[in-house]
Amino acid sequence: MGLNSKQFDYSLLRKCGSNVFISQQVEIRRPHLVDVGNNVAIDTGTYITTEAIVGDYIHIGPYVVIIGGEKSKVEVENFASIAAGTRILAGSDEFMGEGLTSVTVPEAYRDRVKHSVVRIERFVGVGANVVILPGVILAEGSVVGAGSLVTKNTEPWTIYVGVPARPVKLRKREKMIAFAKELGYE
Repeated sequence: MGLNSKQFDYSLLRKCGSNVFISQQVEIRRPHLVDVGNNVAIDTGTYITTEAIVGDYIHIGPYVVIIGGEKSKVEVENFASIAAGTRILAGSDEFMGEGLTSVTVPEAYRDRVKHSVVRIERFVGVGANVVILPGVILAEGSVVGAGSLVTKNTEPWTIYVGVPARPVKLRKREKMIAFAKELGYE
């Protein structure tokens, strides 16, 4: 991507496309579970503990946290962007008093843990400091405004804001879809 800063060791990833920039200050706990597509930038301070599938033309801003452990997964489809400070929780203790709640506690003594897939579909925009809870699907073209808390799946091409996130209006799609087709994506 033409940047001169030091970069992450791409050979550690399960798959890595072309024209990729991943800052050396990114921590990927399980790189053998991470696929990165083409034309991707992952900025400084990003932290990933889950399996992750990152599509093409993706930007993950600085200090994004994607957690949930090796049994959870995050999928980011083509042309999506995730702004600075976002937290994606693909797995979490249930905190129901069924056991202790720390990853350092032996499994036999742990509370139930919810592992999930969080999917961010094509053309999604996630604003700064958004929190996305386990199992949520951000539908194609949806946008989540800065500082929002996403507890439920979104509807396609809809803009959401607030705590919890709620729909406020529809988003245009025609130009984005046309441009993607020009780049060879259906």
